[in-house]
Amino acid sequence: MSYPRMASLKTYEDFTARLKELGLDLPCDSSIESHLTTPLAESAHVDELNIGNRFCILPMEGWDGTTDGFPTELVTRRWHNFGISGAKLIWGGEAVAVHPDGRANPNQLMINENTLSAIASLRTELVQKHEERFDNSDDLVVGLQLTHSGRFARPNEKKVAKPRTVQRNVALDRRLGIEDDGAILSDDELRTLIDQFISAAILADKAGFQFVDIKHCHGYLGHELLSGYDRAGEFGGSFKNRTRFLREIVSGVRAAVPRMKLAVRVSIFDFLPFQPGPDRIGIPAPDADPRLAFGGDETGSGMDLSEPSRFMKLLKELGIRLVCSTAGSPYYNPHIQRPAIFPPSDGYMPPEDPLVGVTRQIQATAALKKEHADLFFVGSGYTYLQDWLPHVGQAIVRNGMADSIGLGRMVLSYPDLPADVLSGAVLTRKKVCRTFSDCTTAPRNGIISGCYPLDPYYKSMPERVLLNEAKRKLDEKS
Repeated sequence: MSYPRMASLKTYEDFTARLKELGLDLPCDSSIESHLTTPLAESAHVDELNIGNRFCILPMEGWDGTTDGFPTELVTRRWHNFGISGAKLIWGGEAVAVHPDGRANPNQLMINENTLSAIASLRTELVQKHEERFDNSDDLVVGLQLTHSGRFARPNEKKVAKPRTVQRNVALDRRLGIEDDGAILSDDELRTLIDQFISAAILADKAGFQFVDIKHCHGYLGHELLSGYDRAGEFGGSFKNRTRFLREIVSGVRAAVPRMKLAVRVSIFDFLPFQPGPDRIGIPAPDADPRLAFGGDETGSGMDLSEPSRFMKLLKELGIRLVCSTAGSPYYNPHIQRPAIFPPSDGYMPPEDPLVGVTRQIQATAALKKEHADLFFVGSGYTYLQDWLPHVGQAIVRNGMADSIGLGRMVLSYPDLPADVLSGAVLTRKKVCRTFSDCTTAPRNGIISGCYPLDPYYKSMPERVLLNEAKRKLDEKS
């Protein structure tokens, strides 16, 4: 299948005509208003936090820390770019592991007593860079995302999985070489992890972060617990049990550091795991169980937002107001999580025009926002919109479909896009992410992540040669 490339949709008429052709209900403004009137420049007061505009930087990992969890120059450079971006909400900066066995890769950052000073310096330097460019940081909010990678942990070697799971899942177990119950975390182990999340939040408070995100997305531990319907014991089966992990972390953090604000990034719907089919186009795994897709319907290829809505109600009961919506997982159905026309070299071709995936996420977020208007929703999945991202983002905020526009891989190639939009500058097209997916293909092959096609810094690195060679070998196999 081939779809029109976004870069070819050069006019508002071109873009909206394509939306009409696909039958998509996606709002888009024909122009961006001035920095004085655009909804993207509006401030927000949420849970005693002052957020200066409606752009947010989503957590971005580079697989480039040290093996003992410290940041490197590459990590610091990325956080500097977050600081100069112009966005006033930094959602976690980076996924930081609360325990060594929960790292998604051996170079993921960790937060503990040894790394605390270095993690704190990342936040300090981000704020300093922001102040250098924008004079002050009074309305800048910086959080830290806390994570355990669960089923997708690779803590020791980049190509060797060491999964810790919630329950058996035939389709995903097969991909990870799981043949028995040995990888399943016990209730006691989950209680130990609860304590580690609480300890991590205490350290984040010491480091000066204004909130912590208890990660519940993308197939990692918190997300898999939400679909733990088949799990026995106190953390599975009923909705109350499946959310016990979150509730006990929140209770512990509230008792230990009452001033720390809490947030949750959650996959608000999921589909069956996909795999390459004929011509490498993605198809659902034939033996996958749709019951294990939180927010999915009985087919495994559609949405049922009843439980996600119930989850939003729980967040409010827990006093949580910051929510970042996303979908699915980059490991088993990336076309719904981060729509792109170019998949990672080891992935599958999109089974739909990526604009369909973008619209699906936007409309799902809008549905939950409509039902839970008192929550502050940061949306995701916008990068594929490319040149039209600001126009759609402005319309979304204006129409109350989300409160903030979250930027992920777009900021790898174009870190200061928010600043340009809000200042009225014309977008620099050569910096706009075209979703080539090299930032994913690289770490899948043990190489640090970055924007090799568009960022001059990464273009000149020797790792680019390694990446091109890895892609060539994968192409030959396929």
